[in-house]
Amino acid sequence: MISIIIPSYNEEGNVRHIAEVVSGIMNENYIPYELIFVNDGSSDRTWEILEQMAYEDDRIVAVNFSRNFGKESAIFAGLEQARGDAVVLMDCDLQHPPETIVEMYNIWKNNDVDVVEGRKADRGKENKAYRGFSLLFYKLINKASGLDMNAASDFKLLDRKAVDALLSMPERLTFFRAMSSWVGFKTEKVYFEVADREVGESKWTTKGLIKFAINNITSFTSAPMQIVTVFGVITFIISLILGITTLIQKIMGVSDAGFPTVIILQLLTSSIIMFSLGIIGFYISKIYEEIKNRPRYLIRDVIRNRNKGDR
Repeated sequence: MISIIIPSYNEEGNVRHIAEVVSGIMNENYIPYELIFVNDGSSDRTWEILEQMAYEDDRIVAVNFSRNFGKESAIFAGLEQARGDAVVLMDCDLQHPPETIVEMYNIWKNNDVDVVEGRKADRGKENKAYRGFSLLFYKLINKASGLDMNAASDFKLLDRKAVDALLSMPERLTFFRAMSSWVGFKTEKVYFEVADREVGESKWTTKGLIKFAINNITSFTSAPMQIVTVFGVITFIISLILGITTLIQKIMGVSDAGFPTVIILQLLTSSIIMFSLGIIGFYISKIYEEIKNRPRYLIRDVIRNRNKGDR
């Protein structure tokens, strides 16, 4: 059996439709499955609909957070609830084509493969700014982590061994897309075309995407900390050059008051110091979040096989 995890945030127009589409494809291909919807603190009728769906179909599991904890938390909540021999993660907006699940399932079932990773053959209808930002983000992740994150997505199948490995990792601040690659295991790739969103609009804002990128880069790699060292070396070289230049001018008797040079040097060093302190402070805040050891999320309700009395 495979468990299909679908994080949902304000998706009242999509949850029932995606359940019908995915269930139809699984039944046509005789694949045993369960659908795990995780309601991430939606403010619309998403939970009401999921509750009704779980009552109507015992293959649907509905998980309800106490508030919005974010997609990463929803993913790991789904992993912990999953009972399948393999797990598939997909978005609720059907931009991840459900037909690809069948291809993933057959690769996993018929080969010695632990992870089947969905890769984007194209990025669909994205504006140039978003596309450029995404490419820059993955380029930074690639260089910092040594992982191949180009065209990566959350759309993938994980064998139970890989799921258990992810769940054994204790950190609170998670980045599933990178962590699922970091754990290793034998991996195959499938490519898919990103479909258009059928109902509603993306919940991602520019501010949210920037925050997502910064949080995930800093939670998965310490590379930004090295920028502080680089800035220190650059400042030292500039100071050394200016110092030698000033000394030569003094010896030759052509030195001037040097006031502009002093101001420029002070502005440069002050800016670098403040920027470096900002990076260090951000990592300290991440350490603070980790050592509090709070749960990744809080669950208000779990409905599983409700018509059989299991809640």
